[in-house]
Amino acid sequence: MSEPIRVGVIGAGTERGWARMSHLPALTALPDYEITAVATTRSGSARRAAEHYGAAHAFTDPARLSGHPDVDLVVVAVKTPDHAELVLPALDAGKHVYCEWPLARTTKEAEVMAAAAGKAGVHHAVGLQARHAPAVRHARRLLSSGAIGRVTGVNVYAARAKGAGGTVTSDSVYTLDRRNGAGTLEVAGGHTLDLLEFLCGAIGRLSASLSVQQPRLTVSDTAESVGATTADHILIGGFLVTGVPVSVHIHDGKAGHARTRFEFSGTRGSLALVSEGPAAGHGIQVSDIRLYGAEDGAADGRQEVPIPPTCRTAVDVPDTAVRNVAELYTALARDIRTGSRTVPDFETALGLHLLLDTVRSADQTAASQVREA
Repeated sequence: MSEPIRVGVIGAGTERGWARMSHLPALTALPDYEITAVATTRSGSARRAAEHYGAAHAFTDPARLSGHPDVDLVVVAVKTPDHAELVLPALDAGKHVYCEWPLARTTKEAEVMAAAAGKAGVHHAVGLQARHAPAVRHARRLLSSGAIGRVTGVNVYAARAKGAGGTVTSDSVYTLDRRNGAGTLEVAGGHTLDLLEFLCGAIGRLSASLSVQQPRLTVSDTAESVGATTADHILIGGFLVTGVPVSVHIHDGKAGHARTRFEFSGTRGSLALVSEGPAAGHGIQVSDIRLYGAEDGAADGRQEVPIPPTCRTAVDVPDTAVRNVAELYTALARDIRTGSRTVPDFETALGLHLLLDTVRSADQTAASQVREA
């Protein structure tokens, strides 16, 4: 077996954070990787993280982690506004990089990061892990093979619980400011629209409306009232480049039954990808996804479609938020070792940032927009 890929994780806290919830458990479970370095903003938390995850090195300076010879892959799992200043030094150091989505605050930043990654000649990945969910993989195979005939329509509904009851946690307040590039459109919208295009091809033309339905929220752990400048409801209507009509409704603040549903109608049947339950309140990228199908004219309604074992490649872990990330890491390890390029990368992320720009432009002009290639 090949030597494990040595990983340095920026944002490796042991008490909270997305790295603690997903990246670090996934890396710990996969024999392809070894966590050799961690970085947090405080020396005490960095030392605790190193002890907890068995890392030999602890840093408060992310640049030192990126430059360390015992690190092959740098993982950036911190808030979006800090991504560019952490990713670029890692690329300059010649390290492979896995950065969380959204890649950057703005499309301009994403352009700079994608160009730097291309120039560095390293492998780069972005955290669009819903593509690697087993049900999604199988759905893509079925759609591309014509299992439901020619696709004639796609409807998407994605509702998260964030902001439900008019409250938000203190560590999420920054997402309410549109200047930080991490609002409902960028996070829930980015993950949802990326999955849509991954499954059935690019959106070619669209109209959109963005709305702020909760302009003020209460911080749950401080009782402070904060304003929101990011839209919490996104309505998109349009057509794929193939001419197939698409409708999308994405929103936050769902009280009760938060869920995401992708429904594909075809000439010989239909498919539906559904995520629901407690984890669904955080978005389809971290929740369990089930696949349902119905043949044209079937009298017994939808039936759950079993997922073949071949759609699962990573080690088995109980937490879905960890499993999808582990699947992405497994594919990235294969890419690094073979030279293939199969995972969503910075160029993928740049294309998604451009799509979100098209959505914003369509909202501002109240006119149908043709997406630039």
